[in-house]
Amino acid sequence: MKGKTVRPLGLYLHIPFCKSKCAYCDFYSLSGREEKMDDYAAALTDHLTETAPMAALHTVDTVYFGGGTPSYLGYERITQLLRTVKKQYRVDKNAEITLEANPDSLFDWKELRALRRLGLSRISLGVQSSDDAVLRRLGRIHTWQQVVDAVDTVRRAKIPDLSLDLIYGLPDQTMEDWKKTLADAVSLSPEHISCYGLKLEEGTSLWRQREQLVLPDDDLQADMYLYTVEYLAQKGYAQYEISNFARPGHESRHNLKYWTLGEYAGFGPGAHSDFGSVRYAYVADLDLYLRGRLILSESETVSEREREREYIMLSLRTAAGIDVRAFENRFRQRFDVLEKLLAEYESHGLARRTVNGWRLTPKGFLVSNAIIASLTDALAAEKQRRLEKAQRGDYRIV
Repeated sequence: MKGKTVRPLGLYLHIPFCKSKCAYCDFYSLSGREEKMDDYAAALTDHLTETAPMAALHTVDTVYFGGGTPSYLGYERITQLLRTVKKQYRVDKNAEITLEANPDSLFDWKELRALRRLGLSRISLGVQSSDDAVLRRLGRIHTWQQVVDAVDTVRRAKIPDLSLDLIYGLPDQTMEDWKKTLADAVSLSPEHISCYGLKLEEGTSLWRQREQLVLPDDDLQADMYLYTVEYLAQKGYAQYEISNFARPGHESRHNLKYWTLGEYAGFGPGAHSDFGSVRYAYVADLDLYLRGRLILSESETVSEREREREYIMLSLRTAAGIDVRAFENRFRQRFDVLEKLLAEYESHGLARRTVNGWRLTPKGFLVSNAIIASLTDALAAEKQRRLEKAQRGDYRIV
């Protein structure tokens, strides 16, 4: 590789198996297909091996086993896949390697310790609520006690980072209910906490029940979110993205790739990639994948204009926000038209100036989609205005 630039790369391995389908989940996952697990691990191994030559000029600095329920695949198969990654790819010695797990299917501490020696550095545990009755209504098959036991197992195995996933805005949930779940999660001292507002996704069990559900209204869900930001800050968890909070130095490096336009390659049915300036995804069909049919559901070379839009959208999801100089240098585009809009949002408490540019406030995060749309629309209109002036002969404006 002498003389060649080695670029960082994240790997995402999709594990589509679950013991049961949760009521809110619209990710590609399947229950009752356990007999396919060996074949799937073999197919994923082949896919990783075939793709490796395309990553010859990359160093893998993050690996993420997502799902589905990766822990449900079993210790032996996860070990096989991780060994394949380390054999076929140039993996940084300090790579962040994450395994998503459910409390009821987490490996024992000796198996986790063995995986830690292979490089596993992070467990992301699906918790959602500390109320067993709520968990049952969501179709979760673990209990809060199993969460406590799983955390103890992670600590005993000395896995450096633990993240807990929680959901607010659940059916019949009150502010007091959410406060208790949040406090219970903090009491376990994880390094990282993700808090997601419930969205009723079409095709899910909750979607089909939507007429019978009593959900917190928009104002209560907003109050839950703002309370979360304030409470976790008091407990030492800094918000670094709309839904993610971490103790200093424990942010998810893999997820940061998505929000900073880093390169990542996905493996498995339904997995997405942004690799080699091409954004693509595989058809979400386990049986096709097992037959070696790597059919793409989408594939596009990303234009500079689209990258510009993504940069604005994704940067404003993070607490760091937009770096004005980096934006202007990368896209050769002046920031002044966006500066005016963001100054207006600042006057309403929705945006804030930073040393390097702009970020949204927690209140701004609540309406981030509308803010981002207005910014990208304004940028497109300004480009059109300059193009029209250039066409009239005033080339100094472009």
